[in-house]
Amino acid sequence: MRRLKVELTDSERQTVSAYRSKGIHPAREVNRAHILAALDRGITDQQIEQVLGVSRVVIWRTRSAYQERGLDYALHDVPRSGAPHRYQTAQEAEVVALACEQPPAGQKRWTIKTLTEAAQKRPQLGDVSRETIRRWLKKTS
Repeated sequence: MRRLKVELTDSERQTVSAYRSKGIHPAREVNRAHILAALDRGITDQQIEQVLGVSRVVIWRTRSAYQERGLDYALHDVPRSGAPHRYQTAQEAEVVALACEQPPAGQKRWTIKTLTEAAQKRPQLGDVSRETIRRWLKKTS
């Protein structure tokens, strides 16, 4: 496969230089700026791999992102959607309401452990974890 040459414009070179030398940018963006600057100067992929400590795939992805959509796309991460929520707010409210009720017989107050056990007995919250319940309670406090 033939490698396409990266040729930055003067304004793009200034932007890449700014990323490399000043400001606060995530490490991935700084690495991508270093890669683009090296590719612009005609440095081989193997040399870039050795000096920056990145894989061949990172160099390939940075090069193709620049050629497909330009400098901003090559430097920045695209926002990700993330995993969908497992539980609805109604289920969260149900656990909070359960925490407001009287604790089980023989206890002065709810603990995270007893609250988790009580929530897991409910059909819609069968596999809710202790950590999830802790986060919900912390969020409502």
